[in-house]
Amino acid sequence: MPRLRKRSILLAGHATSMALEPEFWAVLEEMAQDQAVSLAGLIARLDETRGERPLASACRVAALGFARR
Repeated sequence: MPRLRKRSILLAGHATSMALEPEFWAVLEEMAQDQAVSLAGLIARLDETRGERPLASACRVAALGFARR
């Protein structure tokens, strides 16, 4: 089982942390680079549009969608 990697993130002025598998972090970093934003900026965008879905789940779904294109 892959180990989760935890990162601290500042969202809407509040510090939080999120744990994802390293593979998802790698895709999110690639997404951020593709969109010319920081990783924190990308996660903030995902946070704003995630609705009721947990942030980690929203990030995984976004990473999967990006990897499939």
